[in-house]
Amino acid sequence: MSPPHAIRNNAMAILACLLWSSSFVTVKHALEYQEPLTLAGLRFILAGLLQLPFCGSLWAPFRMLRKEFSTVFLVSIFHTIYLYGTFFIGMQWVRGAEAAIIIGGGPLASALMAHLFMHDDKMKRRTMVSIAFGMMGILFISLASKPWNPVGLKEFFGLMLLLSGAFVSAIGNIVVAKRKGGLNPIVLNSAQMLLGGPVLLLIALPFEGLPNLALPPVFYGQLLWLAIISAAAFAIWFHLLSKIKVSKLNLWKFLIPLSGAALSWIILPDESPTLPSLVGMALIVIGIIVGQRTRKVKPPKGAFDRSTTR
Repeated sequence: MSPPHAIRNNAMAILACLLWSSSFVTVKHALEYQEPLTLAGLRFILAGLLQLPFCGSLWAPFRMLRKEFSTVFLVSIFHTIYLYGTFFIGMQWVRGAEAAIIIGGGPLASALMAHLFMHDDKMKRRTMVSIAFGMMGILFISLASKPWNPVGLKEFFGLMLLLSGAFVSAIGNIVVAKRKGGLNPIVLNSAQMLLGGPVLLLIALPFEGLPNLALPPVFYGQLLWLAIISAAAFAIWFHLLSKIKVSKLNLWKFLIPLSGAALSWIILPDESPTLPSLVGMALIVIGIIVGQRTRKVKPPKGAFDRSTTR
């Protein structure tokens, strides 16, 4: 039976992934009102501000920016500026289900990067089996979207942007994990978003112009939800990265394509389950179970119970 802290950590990882999986449909709708980089910048400025009341001090993120600038800058580059800059651009050209599937390959990227850059997080047989099941599941879900149809250049470029973001995000995970809890995860999350959000707006300015703020209330509701997702999910993830190995924790990200597909079937009237997608979801679940099982330690060979001897 898993200890209480392991159950709690797993529940937190699941919650973060479910939050992230809900963003695909919301982003698609929000992009109808706002340009991609501008939307990303507004989202992360708001997300950073939402976390200030939970930082212990309203000035804590700004103090961290001053004292730990190199760490905050690297995390912001990997997790906010590049990852979500490419994410919002790619989402213009890629369907929400396809985006969830591509980003669902993140555990493979995280395991590879951790194997290369972390001496205590090498890929083991159990991890490789788990990743194999998860990737087979993503393949089956991909078949449900009929990838043999002609793909336009923009859509292909969008997919490649999303895939590159998965690898860059994996490097960001390693930066956080190497601190091993040395930084408050909420303060770090707020600081990196308050740095990354304005940078995204500055990058957007020559291409998209000034933000259009005369928009209907529905857009601001979507923006608020996207900010809440970022504030909560990343704070949870940064906290867990100080407790769980990068490769093991990121196996939970296989839930993102699974949950994203399920939400599409529930919310979108013109989408329904198919046999390939159901098989894919089953394989993803198997992969998660294999990767999260705790290996039992066998007693040494020849060991015996001394109480039964005289």
